[in-house]
Parts: sequence; structure tokens; C-alpha cells
Amino acid sequence: MQITLLGTGTSQGVPVIACGCEVCQSLDFRDKRLRVSIHIEVDGKSFVVDTGPDFRQQMLRERIKNVDAILFTHEHKDHTAGLDDVRAYNFFQKRDMPIYGRKHVLEQIKQEFYYAFTEIKYPGTPQITLNEIENQPFQVEGIDILPIEVMHFKLPVFGFRIKDFTYITDVNFISDEEIEKIKGSKIVVMGALQKQAHLSHYTLTEAIEVLEKIAPEQAYLTHISHRMGCHREVEEELPSFIRLGYDGLVLNLE
Repeated sequence: MQITLLGTGTSQGVPVIACGCEVCQSLDFRDKRLRVSIHIEVDGKSFVVDTGPDFRQQMLRERIKNVDAILFTHEHKDHTAGLDDVRAYNFFQKRDMPIYGRKHVLEQIKQEFYYAFTEIKYPGTPQITLNEIENQPFQVEGIDILPIEVMHFKLPVFGFRIKDFTYITDVNFISDEEIEKIKGSKIVVMGALQKQAHLSHYTLTEAIEVLEKIAPEQAYLTHISHRMGCHREVEEELPSFIRLGYDGLVLNLE
């Protein structure tokens, strides 16, 4: 299995043009973070988790030529806004794009991209097939996927476990029952927004505490705000098994 972190950033915080902070002015490529998303290649299948506003740029950058399905963690725009750009994959793959999400996520997508679901479609609109999932195991293209339900303030959000890899983005609470579903993962990628307390996201300290409880072989932090600080400096504060993720990072798992 190969996992590529397409984006490790967030829309949270002051726009870069008005900020002027050390992170936004950094010349370290690891501090240049697009909106959060990943690409997973497993047993010959190609999946993307979330299609944020930077979806097209990310797919071009990584030269991803085929996508078998898209999984959605939740319906916030920084995770869905780029869905229109699946039309290029429709054209080259000559089929609809299957997307997977819980009921309220799919309903939101149907509203925001209503033109893709009208009875009479304008030529070239995205071709999308909706697949509803719940908090129970499911399969996509023969690949077993285990949802992990976490809370993003009051909004239930899905993380996903595929084999020994678990991915969780927007989160500020995981129940003990759901943590048990993550345990045994060799690699965990988890959201950690910043060092200061936040209403709906883990802080750096909170994410470390949860990851120490899960105890994967390796963990990476994602959904990182510029308020976290510069990559080089933050990495020095982390336990040895936890690293900061960065855009374009490729993880390989046997």
C-alpha cells in the first residue's frame, strides 16, 4: 500500500496575503500546505479521501491518472469543494465516479453540486454515483474499509482504516470504542490544528496524547494551521514515532 498526503493544511486562520507570520513567509516547502486530502493505492486500486478546493492542483502535482472511488470524511467545503473536477476522470475513464459518504454528507453534495444530479444534464457535468455508508465495514472495489467515527465538535466525522493504515482529519474527540478499532494500525495520520485550544480540533498536545494511547509504529499529523508553527521547529518537540506530515509525503506500508 502507498499513501500520498495530497494536502496537510486547512482553511482555518488568517488568509496568507494578510498574515505575514513566520510560517506563511517560510521558504521551507513543508510549510506550504494545501487543503487536507490523501491518495491511497492498495492492491491495484486507487482511492482519494476528500476533494477540497485544491483537488485539481493536487492531482496534477502527483500525476494521478486513475481514481477508482472517492471517500468523504464529512461535508465541510474545505473537504468537498473540488468535486466538480472529477469530470476529467469521467472523460478519460469513461465512467461515473463512485463516491462514498454518510447520508447527510451525500445530501449536502447533492445540494452543492445540484447540476450533476438533474434529470436533464448539461454536457460535461460531473458524472457521480452516490454510495451511502454507515459506521460499519464496507467494501470498495473488493477492498475492505473500516469507518472510524469521531467528533468534530458536534458533527460526526468518519476516519477510515484500510488494512494497517488509519486516516483521521477533523477531530476533537474519539470514543474508547472507536479507538479500539484504530489500535493495531502500523501507520496513523491524524489531525492536529494548532497548539492553542480549539473548539472542534485536537491541539498538538491532545493529538499526541491520543496517539500515545493508540501506539502505532508511526504517526503523522495533518490538518495543520499556520498557528502550529514552522515544520522544522515543531518536529523537534514531537515524540520519536510522531512526525509532522507535509504535502507530497509518500508513505509505504507492506
